[in-house]
Amino acid sequence: MLLTAQQYFMLKSLSTLLARDLNKLKSEIEAYTDESDLWVVEGKISNSAGTLCLHLCGNLRYFIGAILGQSGYVRDRSAEFNDRDVPRAELLTRIELTIQEVTDTLEGLSKNQLAETFPVMVFSYEMTVEFFLIHLYGHLNYHLGQVNYHRRLLS
Repeated sequence: MLLTAQQYFMLKSLSTLLARDLNKLKSEIEAYTDESDLWVVEGKISNSAGTLCLHLCGNLRYFIGAILGQSGYVRDRSAEFNDRDVPRAELLTRIELTIQEVTDTLEGLSKNQLAETFPVMVFSYEMTVEFFLIHLYGHLNYHLGQVNYHRRLLS
């Protein structure tokens, strides 16, 4: 079923914002002058910028790409938090793949899909696809801010 104008603009806006902020993540990863700093953790800070990048890509590729878009992506959440020293070039490639998967999936959603219950129980309650997409955008921004702060602390 076709999207209403309001749904179309909401999805278009969300797709644009996700791509914009994933490109900002890319800029943050590129801005580290010393590539090894991507993996630095100190004190009570347990997630490096590299870890957060892996997590954000895995999260969005799984929930949007695999679950909604049937992309075939298989998530390894533990690797998102345990892999270290992934080269910057690989992180940037993963961000690009994430942008493409997210954009392609959101462009293909229908009115019915937005109103449906998200097919995976993520929290302890059901939510619509539309609600969960907005949650995912907030999640991206939360961690993007952490990456920015991490980089500035080390610069």
